[in-house]
Amino acid sequence: MAKRALITGITGQDGSYLAELLLDKGYEVHGIVRRVALEAPAQRLWRINHLVDRVTLHAGSLESYASLFSVVEKVKPDECYHLAAQSFVSYSFEDAFSTLNTNINGTLHILSAILERNPATRFYFAASSEMFGLVKESPQHEDTPFHPRSPYGISKVAGYHLVRNYREAYGMYGCCGILFNHESPRRGYEFVTRKITSVAARIKQGLETKLQLGNLEARRDWGFAKDYVEAMWLMLQQDEPDDFVIGTNVTHSVKEFAKAAFEHVGLDWQDYVEVDERFFRPAEVQLLHADYSKAKEKLGWQPSISFESLVSMMVDADLENLKRGRAT
Repeated sequence: MAKRALITGITGQDGSYLAELLLDKGYEVHGIVRRVALEAPAQRLWRINHLVDRVTLHAGSLESYASLFSVVEKVKPDECYHLAAQSFVSYSFEDAFSTLNTNINGTLHILSAILERNPATRFYFAASSEMFGLVKESPQHEDTPFHPRSPYGISKVAGYHLVRNYREAYGMYGCCGILFNHESPRRGYEFVTRKITSVAARIKQGLETKLQLGNLEARRDWGFAKDYVEAMWLMLQQDEPDDFVIGTNVTHSVKEFAKAAFEHVGLDWQDYVEVDERFFRPAEVQLLHADYSKAKEKLGWQPSISFESLVSMMVDADLENLKRGRAT
């Protein structure tokens, strides 16, 4: 009998790659989506349009315990991957209330529903490198202290401790994946990486003339999202639940990302990039750098795509979207 997996956030970048991975492994895949997504699939389900006839979608909301309880009771998943969140860091400064409410209460709701209706479910929580914030050491590993610098980071620290509490207090199988920045052609346009690659493609095609960015010196550990969902799956296949840092152990600045993207289309980034202070965070995180040695040792996981290949892949996808008349 096929394993059943439930994914919150199945319509997002990670959710779509994870759904593909699980389907390839023979899982029965279920996803929770907002009702409005079911009413406007072309706009809201574009990352999983090619999968909709192979997955079962359920209307639900992180803010509604009753809706999550109902889905868990109906599906009774063997594995649950909790990926849904308000995940855009800059927006979390603009609306801290909704970020904290959605991310913290949503995690508590899904954990509680699983404990009540199907406690044998193996649970994955999408934690974040933003929890480290003002880093105490570099690179960061599983025992590095947290010092979040945004409402988003704070919400993820709370979720991390909720999962650990359910694991220790109730014996639930719960894992936290502390994922560093991961990108792909399915990344949302509000994120700086996709903003860079899509605007570079548009400038190359003569559709725009400038790219406005914030802190060019911020350094991140960027990897490929498709690699990272494999790590999520591997965490739930272990004998005992544990938490893992997932990254590449290589950092680059926003400036270096822009430089690589423009070089890929034969342009000099300095001719097009402007710094706009509107895009600076109220509290900056200057450096995030992953030590993923525990994941390599215990999960046998490591990244497969280089930084340069990742940037080129994203730019090429945005160029192809333009050729096909898709908005970027």
